Amino acid sequence: MKRVIVGLSGGVDSSVAAYLLKEQGYEVIGLFMKNWHDDSVTISDECPWLDDSNDAMLVADKLGIPFQTVDLSEQYNERIVDYMFDEYQKGRTPNPDVLCNREIKFDVFMKIALDLGADYVATGHYCRKGTLQKDGKEVYQLLAGVDGNKDQSYFLCQLSQEQLSKALFPIGELTKPQVREIATKLDLVTAEKKDSQGLCFIGKVRLPEFLQQKLKPKEGVIVEIPQAIDVYKQETPEFNSEEEKLQYLSRKIEYSITDGKVVGKHQGAHYFTKGQRKGLAVGGTAEPLFVIETDVDDNIIYTGQGKSHPGLLKKALFVNNDELHWIREDLALNVDETMKVKARIRYRQPLQEAILHKVDGGLYVEFEAAQSAITEGQFVAWYLNDELVGSGVIS
Repeated sequence: MKRVIVGLSGGVDSSVAAYLLKEQGYEVIGLFMKNWHDDSVTISDECPWLDDSNDAMLVADKLGIPFQTVDLSEQYNERIVDYMFDEYQKGRTPNPDVLCNREIKFDVFMKIALDLGADYVATGHYCRKGTLQKDGKEVYQLLAGVDGNKDQSYFLCQLSQEQLSKALFPIGELTKPQVREIATKLDLVTAEKKDSQGLCFIGKVRLPEFLQQKLKPKEGVIVEIPQAIDVYKQETPEFNSEEEKLQYLSRKIEYSITDGKVVGKHQGAHYFTKGQRKGLAVGGTAEPLFVIETDVDDNIIYTGQGKSHPGLLKKALFVNNDELHWIREDLALNVDETMKVKARIRYRQPLQEAILHKVDGGLYVEFEAAQSAITEGQFVAWYLNDELVGSGVIS
């Protein structure tokens, strides 16, 4: 009998995942990860991880499976929290959820599970795993979840073949309403529970408050860049090579304070991210202001009016070699090769038509349509049909 350790988070998805595995005849053990115990940054007096671990325990009890908690807060601090502050300080916007899956759930947690004699680790992600035979070897696929609304394959875009080989995603074939229905039938305490927002596992922490712990407020100016400045009106130059064109399309426009007018003040450029609209507190513009660039060195935020401001839109992005990851290593491109894919630059984004171009230093992703707010530090993931084959950090 194969043993599976389920990461029980105290939510409805992992609860139902545990139930389904038990039904399928696995020996199931529930494990709750405690990743945070700095109460100075949780908001208000609620202690979310305590509630969650309680709920997880009640679910395990109801399902009649063994349950224990593991404290991973030290590793979480080192691998996720420090990395986040570091990225924000550089003016990049990290994605803690993608990282948490790569570094915590499918690494630290997986090692603990395997030490406990588990054959597999299971989570409540809405995605599926496929298996192919290729050159006599098993190749694992990460496939989108059946529920188009809830597909979470993007969050697992950094997993490796080895991690996938030991992973199970029991609810990938179900929709969220079906999952809730099962939980209600079983009378699980988590059946009606709202989906968790906020940092992966830190519980109910809002990002700006969290960042203010380490990144001290520093007043700077908000500059509005008009749509009509010269840099947007330049004629596209002639290119000698495809790579030159891609370099041009993915380039970062350097703004200076003289390109626009000062319209307000902010408390620190590193709290803001490209495409952000909330929190600027500048009124009186015909269309809402969006962040088009942040300059953390000079502590300036550049903004533009409206969703279609040219400062928000770009047709290509670049991923450095050392931040490039293929789940399907067998499909990795060699220099000068291209691949037609569908790609997304954020979790909820509908898939976009794109072409990958491999060059010496990394990989360009060229989109058919201009993309809004391509953000450094975030992940781009690319798919062939419903299979996520690779990803990278936007540089």
